[in-house]
Amino acid sequence: MDDMDFPTPDAEVESIAPSELKARIDGGEAVTLLDARMGSDYEEWRIDGENVESINVPYFEFLDEEIDEDVLAKIPDDREVTVLCAKGGASEFVAGALKDHGYDVNHLKDGMNGWARIYEAVEVERYDGAGTLVQYQRPSSGCLGYLVYDDGEAAVIDPLRAFTDRYLEDADELGVDLKYAIDTHVHADHISGVRTLAAEGVEGVEGVVPEAAVDRGVTYADELTLAEDGDEFRVGDATVETVSTPGHTSGMTSYLIDGELLATGDGLFVESVARPDLEEGDEGAEDAARQLYESLQERVLALPDDTLVGGAHFSDSAVPAEDGTYTAPIGELREEMAALTMDEDEFVELILSDMPPRPANYEDIIATNLGQQEADDEEAFELELGPNNCAASQESLAGD
Repeated sequence: MDDMDFPTPDAEVESIAPSELKARIDGGEAVTLLDARMGSDYEEWRIDGENVESINVPYFEFLDEEIDEDVLAKIPDDREVTVLCAKGGASEFVAGALKDHGYDVNHLKDGMNGWARIYEAVEVERYDGAGTLVQYQRPSSGCLGYLVYDDGEAAVIDPLRAFTDRYLEDADELGVDLKYAIDTHVHADHISGVRTLAAEGVEGVEGVVPEAAVDRGVTYADELTLAEDGDEFRVGDATVETVSTPGHTSGMTSYLIDGELLATGDGLFVESVARPDLEEGDEGAEDAARQLYESLQERVLALPDDTLVGGAHFSDSAVPAEDGTYTAPIGELREEMAALTMDEDEFVELILSDMPPRPANYEDIIATNLGQQEADDEEAFELELGPNNCAASQESLAGD
């Protein structure tokens, strides 16, 4: 859509930065959005929130010199409306057309691409281990990562390639050296930043991937450290322990940060459990689901009840903790998520019954993360746009 050449609107149209829109939504301000993308794109991925009213009217409805009255009737004229599209070109044109008709409008700078570049860092206040633990949050896709730092050293877990510079800049601002870049598994929804951070020129960063993931066809295993169950990585006085938790994928691995928070990757989230079909498809989903059940029961739920869980994703149905992070104690999740107390057959039936569509471009993303195909930075960014869909259900399983 935004590759088209749209005429510059006669009316001057103000733009709003994605970060400002996010702040308004987070602050509880009522926000009205006019999404000018095609209906299929809108249905797959859009900006939502309890205080967000979202309307979809594709940009082509505004191309005629005289806009149809039925189209205008869909758009509120008693409040400010923010128009958005994919990259910002169509939305500026549409906003200009509406302003000429007397509407109070602005448009989202850089569109959904700009929204996808928001990346926030929130301290995990309940973490009681050595050093400080931060959760990175990407609201556009629900991707989560973790930075633990102590005594001049730091490690990042599940870094995104799109934010490689951010991790290095954060480490520099904190006065620490980024020692490790660690992946929990071969991701299917975003391009990993581990290889980039560990590449020649980023001195001192040791890339770590699960040894169990290598059998999937990782082409660069000899360039990185392979983590096996029980391996430990020291970050100052903090310990990051490797915990094998297969199920979502055969190589799915969690990392226990100083005995206080288990970074579960895509094994367990605060609102759901993993989907089991992204590696072997529908045919292998049942076996993977049974493997996931065993991992959750024997490796995750066996930890003390006050151990925090922090997944690699959150969905729109997830509720953040008081500190703003998507973390929760294991005991609380056991009480709130019936799936965690079911017997194996019930569990398998549940998580196979309501899986959402697979992540957009997941086959290309997996191949890129395995090193089997290449993508430049812009191609990588475009591949991962959209929702993550790595949980077993689109709705929250917590509170059942």
